[in-house]
Amino acid sequence: MTMRFVCHGCGATVDAALALPFRCPQAGGPGDDVDHLLVPTSDEASFAPGDEDDPFLRYRGLLSPYRLARAWGLSDAAWVDIEGALDDALIAVDGRGFRLTPITLQQALAAAAGWQAPLWVKDETGNVAGSHKARHLMGVMLYLRVLDAAGKPAAAGLKTRRLAIASCGNAALAAAVIARAADWPLGVFIPPDADAKVVSRLKDLGAAITVCPRRDDETGDPCYKAFRRAVAAGAIAFGVQGPDNGLAIEGGRTLAFEMAEQLAATKAEIEEVFVQVGGGALASALIQGLTMAAQAGILPRLPRLIAVQTAGCAPLARACQRLRGVTLTEAAQHRSRFMWPWETPPVSLAHGILDDETYDWWAIAEGIERSGGTAVVANEDTVVRASRLAREHTYIAVSPTGSAGLAGLSGIAACPAAVIFSGVER
Repeated sequence: MTMRFVCHGCGATVDAALALPFRCPQAGGPGDDVDHLLVPTSDEASFAPGDEDDPFLRYRGLLSPYRLARAWGLSDAAWVDIEGALDDALIAVDGRGFRLTPITLQQALAAAAGWQAPLWVKDETGNVAGSHKARHLMGVMLYLRVLDAAGKPAAAGLKTRRLAIASCGNAALAAAVIARAADWPLGVFIPPDADAKVVSRLKDLGAAITVCPRRDDETGDPCYKAFRRAVAAGAIAFGVQGPDNGLAIEGGRTLAFEMAEQLAATKAEIEEVFVQVGGGALASALIQGLTMAAQAGILPRLPRLIAVQTAGCAPLARACQRLRGVTLTEAAQHRSRFMWPWETPPVSLAHGILDDETYDWWAIAEGIERSGGTAVVANEDTVVRASRLAREHTYIAVSPTGSAGLAGLSGIAACPAAVIFSGVER
């Protein structure tokens, strides 16, 4: 059996046994203005979770790396061994492996925020490396492990190549923890103002750090540009931007699968889900996973996706405004009309979502359209207030970035809803 990935923008295909299905091979050519993103040719697996508390075992049937493993002749027991060995290594490195994270009703928080309806919070602060980011990268590493175990051509020479990521915080830490657990060298491209605690931990984990200052006349993220140069020189993309590594989105879907099961178990229904958006991997994975759960009948309906950005950096909201009267199919062929780097250096307390671009903008816009949701922009006072309320009215030590989705509740008609607390305060 051959499992192929197809680019939603140009239609190019990649055989995952012969080449890494990360970045579309047609991306970046002269005059290219297509929004490239590699996705599996089908998601035919049924929603039939196991009883494990490790999401990468519980939902393995819904993950491309697992389906590739089986298609390439590896047994289910082999997957359990591959995943289990990596999870054990994560525990040794980070003190924890992947386990289901809680979703709780937070009525005190809802009342303090003026939300006159049930409000659920999915808490990712206790996850591997302290955020949801590790979910994305675990899916990527499992593919690399399966590729090696199956002896496929795309595995040739992989271990001689360094992993690479551009990040200012949580994604870098997640990558460093997983890379250390996998005994794989990692290069991290960070801005000069990266948190000192993050930098210290990256050094402890053995990551090779490159600081990328921004020039006064420069547009676009210098860290991301340096990352792209490293990948062009042979590094393996190990970031969470979907266009650079489509498999990173799949790993993040496990968060949505958990939410769907947990809500169903308590017979709770939500009408909206608020999610903070920077580069966009979280929102993209979330709406994809919730869609799969709704199609399987785990959720009675697909909740509306409310994508939240700060006034200091809102490229997704800008793109959604420009989409009015334009089909998404047309937009995918003319990316630069809808998405480009923010013109001025962005500033916000929620600094972890200040990506110059929303790299996964198209998938989020498609999810907003499909769910009947919207993109909202929260002013800085609201972002600061959301962070304060989250700390004062829950037990969760969430960072301002991690609670930024809560800022989107302001001015929206109240209904049963959920927010994602996506990262721990360090």
